[in-house]
Amino acid sequence: MSRTNSVYKETYNRCLDFIKELGPRSNLPPETTLAEKWHISRTTVRSVLEHLDEAQIIHWEGRDKQVLRKPRKSDYFAVEETRSAGKRVETAFMEYVLGGDLAPGTILREAELVREFGISTSAVREFLIRFSRFGLIEKKPNRHWVLNGFTREFAIELFDVREMFELRAFNSFFDAWPSPEAQAQLAKLEQEHLEILDDMDANYLRFPNLDERFHRMFTNKLHNRFVDDFYELVAMIFHFHYRWRKTDERERNEVAAEEHLKVIQSILASDRTKAEDALKAHLQSARRTLLNSVVWE
Repeated sequence: MSRTNSVYKETYNRCLDFIKELGPRSNLPPETTLAEKWHISRTTVRSVLEHLDEAQIIHWEGRDKQVLRKPRKSDYFAVEETRSAGKRVETAFMEYVLGGDLAPGTILREAELVREFGISTSAVREFLIRFSRFGLIEKKPNRHWVLNGFTREFAIELFDVREMFELRAFNSFFDAWPSPEAQAQLAKLEQEHLEILDDMDANYLRFPNLDERFHRMFTNKLHNRFVDDFYELVAMIFHFHYRWRKTDERERNEVAAEEHLKVIQSILASDRTKAEDALKAHLQSARRTLLNSVVWE
């Protein structure tokens, strides 16, 4: 397994997190268990273990994989290195659209996007073709792409599907609760929400990224390719800032952050009913916010 491979690097970082939880003098589980844990091949697992052994983070001999020390920050691959070309262009495209206040009807030229993103033409073109199936961008005969708007009916249909997926994902998440990994993830999200709410005036623009990670926390647990595919569109639509009125953006984000916090704290308290009710209330609030805030054609 090449160490330039993004899957390998992501797995290596996840293994470092796992080792940090276990602590020195602990033993890593068998290779098959690690492969199943991260849904990867045993070849990738062995490559990761070899690297960990070389870095003297573990001592690997036969079936024995003893942790020698806690990982340091310098042991990790940079986040950007763990993303595939497709993921990088997706992130770059979203930032380009959202940060540039691009209006519906804006022409998107592949060559300009390649220069803007610093990513290959083939990766940019593949993303645009894949994303065009949602109808938000369209290829014109002159080879230009056009950024389209979306209708109120489209948004309602989108939200109907979103609610079904998220409630299903929530139940799957809670069926496996509690686990050390999920508890650590939730505790971190709780802290980040509290930090944003502590000074909303200064932090409200940080909320969209936190919002996406909150919802992905549930849907990622499904390991369902169709749900993952759908949430590419959700991420784009629900952060379509150039279509939203800016006047109450801070207030919207504050309300959503408080609603997230109720869900998170109810889960941490292992109160399934309260957590599910809080999530349903948040999804209904998000639906109203979208329909009231978007400037429709």
